This record gives sequence, C-alpha cells and structure tokens, in this order.
Amino acid sequence: MGRTQAAEQLIKQDFCIFPYMTEDLVIAKELVNLGCKVLMPWASPIGSGKGIMNPFHLKILRERFPEIKIIIDAGLGAPSHAAFALELGMDAVLLNTAISDAHDPIEMAKAFSLSIQAGRKAYCSGLIPQNDFAISSSPIIGIPFY
Repeated sequence: MGRTQAAEQLIKQDFCIFPYMTEDLVIAKELVNLGCKVLMPWASPIGSGKGIMNPFHLKILRERFPEIKIIIDAGLGAPSHAAFALELGMDAVLLNTAISDAHDPIEMAKAFSLSIQAGRKAYCSGLIPQNDFAISSSPIIGIPFY
C-alpha cells in the first residue's frame, strides 16, 4: 500500500483522518489534497523528548496550510517545547510520555497547560521577526551622547 492509500480509503468511507507523519511538506500536500482537515506532524521521534527538531519545516507547513489544523504529535519533553510549537502557529499538541513519565504527572500537566496558553497568546499577539543584527529599540536620533 502506498504512503497515502490508507488515508484515501478511510476518507472514502467518511472517516475524519488525523494522519501521524513527519514534517514532510510533500506528504502533507498529498494528505490535504485527499481531504485531510488535520495534520499531525511529529516534533521529533516519538517518546524521544527532544522537542522540535525542525522548526523551519513546521513553520512552512503552517504557512502553506493556514486552514488546516496542525497538531504536534510526538517528541515533546518539556513545557517549553509545547510553548514553542504554539509560538510557531500550531493549533495544538498531543502529549503522553512527557506527562505520564514525569515524577509528578499532575504538576507536569499543569506546567504544560500554562506553557500552551503562553505559546498561543504569543503567536496571536504577533512575535517580532528575528534579525541577524542588532536593532535599537530606543530612538537615538536627536538624543545627545554624553
């Protein structure tokens, strides 16, 4: 069976598919063209806890598919990883190991909840663009230097 045949068959049977995938743009486009309304790319290999290994590709997925829900599934290990996913514009994260294997799963779930809220607020508020050089945030024209 081809890489998207299972999704195609299930969509024909009126299933709503949430495909678990890498952050591959070509596969994403194939799945969306088949009718998937949700994509679930990994941040990094499942259970690794490494966080987002390829933010560039995830950001491109968000830009290319603005109407598709994107849920990060796999590889998150710290609340900061979830915040970063939401800052990139992802719609949600799916968690298990990061919480279930924590020393205190209840407190870790609370930490993830707060980080997800913060990441979403940051994305919706409009993060400043990153630059390769310093940009003064204070006006310097007309201010004497002493």
